Amino acid sequence: MSTVVVGAGIVGSSVAYHLARQGVPVTVLDQGPSSATGATGDSFAWIGGHGGDWPGGAQDLRGSVLADYRRLQTELTDVAVRWTGSLTWIDAQANRDSPLGPGRFWVGGSDIAGLEPNLRNPPEQAIHTPSDGGVDPTVMTNALIDAARAHGATVIHNSVVTSLQMVGERVEGVVSSTGFHAGATVVLAAGTGVPELGKRLLASLPVAASPACLVRLSAPPGLVKTIVASPEFEVREVRDGDLLLTLPHVEVKSVTSLEQAAHHALRRLQIHFRGSDGCRLLGYRIGRRPMPAQGPIIGYATQDRSVYVAVTHSAITLAPTVGRLVADELVTGSPAPELRHCRPRGFAP
Repeated sequence: MSTVVVGAGIVGSSVAYHLARQGVPVTVLDQGPSSATGATGDSFAWIGGHGGDWPGGAQDLRGSVLADYRRLQTELTDVAVRWTGSLTWIDAQANRDSPLGPGRFWVGGSDIAGLEPNLRNPPEQAIHTPSDGGVDPTVMTNALIDAARAHGATVIHNSVVTSLQMVGERVEGVVSSTGFHAGATVVLAAGTGVPELGKRLLASLPVAASPACLVRLSAPPGLVKTIVASPEFEVREVRDGDLLLTLPHVEVKSVTSLEQAAHHALRRLQIHFRGSDGCRLLGYRIGRRPMPAQGPIIGYATQDRSVYVAVTHSAITLAPTVGRLVADELVTGSPAPELRHCRPRGFAP
């Protein structure tokens, strides 16, 4: 059962790794010069199984997130999760009268100071989720791709897939800038590129591109201890001395406005954190994340099962679970109950 995976972002790499690990011949095609050059590399990469939005079928996947990440850590030594926990007060007042659920706790005063000692003006209350963590998405994606190769997968970069090769109603592979690549199954995991590739098969694949402004900063190691989510920004330490900050609801219409937004982000960080005067900008960019309108879209897109779609937000959080479940479905032919609410419209499990 040869499989062609289109896209070497975090989702495609996870699918390829889990398939190759089960002995399936896999070819991965990606339009970039290396893995994770698209939306994956532009991710804030906050991992958690409790808080946040879990639209549609994502709700059925959240319970497996932490266990699948811990499993991957044992399988792949290069997958290093920083299990720092998170501290958030974005909608703290709105959530104050709602149950938080297991694994999340209201904290205040000395507890906040203990978690983030450099925070100058901490909120009166915040939500602490000790089990949250973060990864370097590029490092993780490369670890998955390298492991897939070690299990026999072929990975081809700078390969732009232009169309599906159809014989009658059946898809028999893909046409790309590196030629024709045959596969008994084609997995479309190219994020916002999936609707265009699948337009002949599915009338509607509602996947929008959601922009996010990401800013990288140098900082004293340990300046930020947890993943901090305030109304003004989210920030976490990716590695010692390297902070990643993302700004909500920023409209960037030019290179100049992007640069201004990055400098504004730096100033806001310096206002909020003691010891941050020496922080410096390392880079900034706008990432465009695939955002399916009604939650993850995962499943077969043809009745003959020759094409499979896998596109989701949050891809970094869900990738280990999605990769495992998709590979199991493709290998066994049995639908995964956890994916029953993720199917492309018109295609039941």
